[in-house]
Amino acid sequence: MNTENTSATAFRYSAVTFDCPDPAELARFYSEVLGLPVVFSTDHFVLLGQEGAAGLGFNRLADYRRPTWPDPSQEKQAHIDLGVDDLDAAETRLLALGAVKPEFQPDPDRWRVLLDPAGHPFCISTLA
Repeated sequence: MNTENTSATAFRYSAVTFDCPDPAELARFYSEVLGLPVVFSTDHFVLLGQEGAAGLGFNRLADYRRPTWPDPSQEKQAHIDLGVDDLDAAETRLLALGAVKPEFQPDPDRWRVLLDPAGHPFCISTLA
């Protein structure tokens, strides 16, 4: 594999963006969870982050359809994994912030699957 950069263009990872019906609401949730400030905001897009680090964005999609995980009829598209020290304490905090815990949990002793306010599944684990 040739790793030599043959182009003058350099690429860097800048953000992951989630589609949702209400960017401000979803940004508030993840800002509280991750302690990240809003670095850019319009009616249709909000970006959380810190200078010099990759961010997390939220984009308004007019016909957004919530994932139906674990039912595959509306796929999850993507999800985020969060490392925690205590699964039970983290779950309690996230539920208080607006997350929802689906009934189906594939391996609740190792990780928990929760849904953010827009329905995106995300995982918390002591393994990360």
